[in-house]
Amino acid sequence: MFERIRALREESKKTQKEVAAYLSCDQSLYSKYERGVREVPVAVIIGLAKLYGTSTDHILGLTDVKTPYK
Repeated sequence: MFERIRALREESKKTQKEVAAYLSCDQSLYSKYERGVREVPVAVIIGLAKLYGTSTDHILGLTDVKTPYK
């Protein structure tokens, strides 16, 4: 999962600071999520899915399909 959230951020050309601001957290905390140092809370996973227009299943590594379910 950690690699996926970093890849999604890099693909969208966003900085860690921008994503952290969207999630209302510090950049240093968000960096820990991307490095796998801290567990990513469910609310953050949902927020990332909304930000990137993908499903939580994709972020969690349960599917390689990026488009959300309809």
